Amino acid sequence: MSWFFALIPDSSGVAIWTMIIASALPFIFTLLAKVLGGFGMADNAHPREVLATFSGKAARANAAQQNSFESLPIFLASVIVAMLFFVPQIVINYLAVLYIVLRVGYGIAYIVNLSTLRSIVWALSMACCFMLFYLALRMAV
Repeated sequence: MSWFFALIPDSSGVAIWTMIIASALPFIFTLLAKVLGGFGMADNAHPREVLATFSGKAARANAAQQNSFESLPIFLASVIVAMLFFVPQIVINYLAVLYIVLRVGYGIAYIVNLSTLRSIVWALSMACCFMLFYLALRMAV
């Protein structure tokens, strides 16, 4: 696992890229839901109604999309607050990249219906955010 962290530079650009990727993840899961559910151009007139009718993997991809949107503000705020309070950039980057890896794993676990793993990965991804808030608080004292 140390090789993973050795690949992450300590520039603030990494944290910014993770915020961009986290913002894109819900759209990727939406695209997957539409592909898996056979979403057609005619369905675009009322996409939410059509997505609500999906079942199986398509429905789970749509649920992963919704949860990704729900957790996004917490992640974005935690990274920004950590940067504002001068948490060491490499620590922010490690936690932000780990969050992205976990969120991708979360989406995969959701789509393939591994509910226990999905819940564990969700909790770990949220722990990354709360750790960033905690470290910012420590820097503020």
